[in-house]
Amino acid sequence: MASRTRNLALTLAVALMAGLTATATTAPAQAASSYNYLLFDKNHSNQTKSTLTLYRYIAQSDRTVKLDSWRAGSGYTKNTCARGQGWLPNGTYKIPWWDKKYNGSKIKGYVVRIPDTRCYKGTPRDDLFIHSEMTRNGGQGSAEPWRWNGASDYKSNGCIKLRPADIKELFRYGKPTKLIVTN
Repeated sequence: MASRTRNLALTLAVALMAGLTATATTAPAQAASSYNYLLFDKNHSNQTKSTLTLYRYIAQSDRTVKLDSWRAGSGYTKNTCARGQGWLPNGTYKIPWWDKKYNGSKIKGYVVRIPDTRCYKGTPRDDLFIHSEMTRNGGQGSAEPWRWNGASDYKSNGCIKLRPADIKELFRYGKPTKLIVTN
């Protein structure tokens, strides 16, 4: 019950942050667009067992529907100011792009880009993604960091990491417009 209440509270908070509340106006009503967004909920007991949830806001009915949820990890430490190793700072991030065949030097394959940000102390946090451990074509390599070996692979250099099958499933839903990070 506490989990359901918390999820409802998070959904309401998201709607409020997105400016989706009804307001009185004299102008003709304009149809808002429906969109997908992600919510990363940090698990303070075990950061490799956090949750990434995909929601769909449906403008026509002014409601939000949970589409799917996956186990996710972020960072090697819970310190949001630790460059290249800390949890992603709380906040709302507009997702600029995503790619199924990304070919970075450290990250390859399916990626969702998270914009650079700063932690509460002003420390820059950059080179951030939602990703997995895979080859550029989405397969498994023969060695690290291109091969998913298990639970320890949920740790990251500050990004959000999913199992390869989970990030591929996320992509089947279409591009999310934003990521909300909360605890």
